[in-house]
Amino acid sequence: MQFTSKPYRWFLRFNYVFLSFLAVLCLFPIVNVLAISFSSGEAVSAGQVTFWPVDFTLSSYKYMLEDTQFIRSFGTSLLRVVLGVSVNLIFTVLVAYPLSKEAAVFRSRTVYAWIFVFTMLFSGGLIPGYLVVKEMNLLDSVWALILPGAVPIFNVLLMLNFFRVLPKEMEEAAWMDGAGHLRTLWSVYLPVSLPSIATVTLFALVGHWNAWFDGMIFMRSPEHYPLATYLQSILQQVTASMQNVTLEEAALLNQVSDRTTQAAQIFLSILPIMAIYPFLQRYFVHGMVVGSVKG
Repeated sequence: MQFTSKPYRWFLRFNYVFLSFLAVLCLFPIVNVLAISFSSGEAVSAGQVTFWPVDFTLSSYKYMLEDTQFIRSFGTSLLRVVLGVSVNLIFTVLVAYPLSKEAAVFRSRTVYAWIFVFTMLFSGGLIPGYLVVKEMNLLDSVWALILPGAVPIFNVLLMLNFFRVLPKEMEEAAWMDGAGHLRTLWSVYLPVSLPSIATVTLFALVGHWNAWFDGMIFMRSPEHYPLATYLQSILQQVTASMQNVTLEEAALLNQVSDRTTQAAQIFLSILPIMAIYPFLQRYFVHGMVVGSVKG
């Protein structure tokens, strides 16, 4: 009866209104960025743009899309995401599974765990990392963007903790049926680990899609830049290109400013994540109750 009482119903209504208000507040920055990207440079510089475009124009997007480099960079980012996320997931699962075992089963577990944690806290530095990639002949290759971060330790820790809370009876039943470690991992652990896999997949996807600094370091030619690196370089090109342009280019650049191109960059960067996140959301919700299974 307490859940149908009048005070409780008012409490629910207040929660719905308050959470809806917070959701709208979270959307305001995205709407503002979108409005700026569709507005003229003069209107943005004058501070006239809030949540609706002023002097609607596609000049910022046209400025980026006219160069075929954008298409090449977009393809490079897609390839990086597909290969990078796949490599990250494979290594994350293969590392997390043995580390989730007890010390009695995996005697060197503690030593390996500390080694991985050490690599998360300390790194060799930028120059040694560059020299390693260079000596492996990976410069100007998409693998230079993937292999240095092939084992994301934070994701390994998340998956490790998820494996540890799974009922041991499931693994024992698989062993009684004659399954080995690989069969147990594939047929028992992975099917019930979709919430954790979805979480680390999203982390890896966002990390690869938004990374731009490694593209600047490991890519010698701009033709091999991933999209985030290419978009980052556009902000510098807008100012530099104003010095020597044709009349047609000047008319286009008159509608473009660093703020409009930056807004277009931000919106294009978050668009793929916004498209994928709704499909992963249901696994996050389901993951809240998976660990409640008791043996």
